[in-house]
Amino acid sequence: MFEFLLPIAPYVAISVVIAIFLAIYMGWLRPVAAFLVGTIFLMILGIITPEELLGGFSNPSIASIVLLILLSTGFRKNFNLEGLFNRLMGTAHTYRQFLLRMMVQVSVLSSFINNTPVTTFMVPYVFDWAKRRNISPSKLLIPLSFATILGGMITIIGTSTTLVLNGFMVDFQLPGLESRYFLLIGGAVTVVGILFLWSIGHRLLPDNQDLKDEFNQNQNEYLAETVIASGSQLIGKNIQEAGLRNLPGVYLAEILREGKLISPIPPEEIIQAHDSLIFAGETSHIIELVRRVPGLSLPKIASRLAQEESQTAEVVVASNSSMIGRRVKDTDFRNRYDAAIVAINRGGERLQGKIGEIRLAPGDVLLLLVGNAFQTKIEVFRDLIVVSAPENWKRPSMRKAYALAGVAGLAVVLLFLGVFSLFTSLMIIFSVMGLMQMITIQDIKRELDFNLIGVLVLSLALGQAIANTGAADLIANVIIKGVARWGPIALLLSVLLLTTVLTSFVTNVAAVSITFPIVYSLCAEQGLEFLPFLLAIAFGSSAAFLTPIGYQTNLIVYGPGGYSYRDFFRIGFPMTILYLTVVVLSLISLFPSTFS
Repeated sequence: MFEFLLPIAPYVAISVVIAIFLAIYMGWLRPVAAFLVGTIFLMILGIITPEELLGGFSNPSIASIVLLILLSTGFRKNFNLEGLFNRLMGTAHTYRQFLLRMMVQVSVLSSFINNTPVTTFMVPYVFDWAKRRNISPSKLLIPLSFATILGGMITIIGTSTTLVLNGFMVDFQLPGLESRYFLLIGGAVTVVGILFLWSIGHRLLPDNQDLKDEFNQNQNEYLAETVIASGSQLIGKNIQEAGLRNLPGVYLAEILREGKLISPIPPEEIIQAHDSLIFAGETSHIIELVRRVPGLSLPKIASRLAQEESQTAEVVVASNSSMIGRRVKDTDFRNRYDAAIVAINRGGERLQGKIGEIRLAPGDVLLLLVGNAFQTKIEVFRDLIVVSAPENWKRPSMRKAYALAGVAGLAVVLLFLGVFSLFTSLMIIFSVMGLMQMITIQDIKRELDFNLIGVLVLSLALGQAIANTGAADLIANVIIKGVARWGPIALLLSVLLLTTVLTSFVTNVAAVSITFPIVYSLCAEQGLEFLPFLLAIAFGSSAAFLTPIGYQTNLIVYGPGGYSYRDFFRIGFPMTILYLTVVVLSLISLFPSTFS
């Protein structure tokens, strides 16, 4: 480190952390870019070394996260989860029966498989079940996300944040996390959280329908672009004469003419050749409108797909998609997916202009016309999450189900008996999957999320910088002066609240990387036992119920459920209070000597 920086090094580190926080929260940079810029800046100043910057690549906990992602891929690829859940849900005929069984089953599944892929492959099933019964998916998708978050805390491997925390503990020569604490505390918060959602919380979920049979009309508003072709009978007619007012299920929102946007549209507006008419409405009505109104057509790229007898599908732009921030026309979407975008929904925001000019954002819901190769191509490019699949969608067979169950059983035995370390156990399971051809080299290349790996590795380096400079000691002393006089329980609450706020507005990995060195210094300064406060970090970093951006599972359901930030806060606030209360009471009970 440069000598002139020594007196101000803690403040430099804190400033970099704040800058990373703002860059992620404000959307100026993607998380991996924000972490990379911040850590490289710290390395240039000599605050961290190149070895510390790259040290995360050799950390067993980070390697374990990568293996878990690949194992989840093998599970998803070889197991017909829809068939399994159809069997398990066969007798669930009412909303609350389905809600309870769905939450219980996904929470158990999330305890052994990373909760993000669990949410990914459950959204289409839950969405379809709701639609077939005229129930708004918004009554089910937040509980789906929350249940996977809760279930992910029953074991160390259920969510990546616990493994990141374990990586910090290894780097700081502390004993690793113990599974029994997650089983006890995670089991308690899961049971209490599911009972809350089933008994009271579901009443706080939004339902925009007046009558159940109006669901399809009111569930989502989409933006769809149509074109007035040359020679159309509509040319020269006004909007009223063309029959484009008071349409069932859709309305004419805008006209794009030679680069100029006309909105609102008066009924006497004359239609001209090559006008782009922008409609908003429910998906099935948009497609029906094009078929029914003479002289109205989809853009050429979509029309070609329609002539190939393609079907419709709804997808969500994943949080790690390479298309985020890019205009639709720059993504080569047609060739990449054998599909054309004909409508876009972004929460409650009404999008404007041509679809090709819209820049995609995480959580966007896209209505697609898809060709025969769509399913194959979407498996190759993992930028989209399928919400509503085409009717000809092929499901995995069950031929490897028993073998996969055996592999899962092996995982449970190895992890809970402690025969091997977590990394060794996962390597054994991964090798078995490879030998049984449950996962291929192509799957590995496709599924490795280098953005996530980058964030994980760089977060460890950032934590080292906070510790090396004394920034952690500085912040810990501020907390001690303000809270310590109220006792260890007050310190515990401070740690939980700090981590919860960070995970709600940035990312859970960032929350762990910022709070760990602070808590380490806090416990060392006060002579407190490390474990209960580190467990507080683990559970606080998963208390991501307040906003859709705090956790990937929330972002996955945000678009399909048509939710707003207010919807998440309305149910997430009492859920957070209940969750943190159970965590505090559990930690006080398990560590009475620390909090006496």
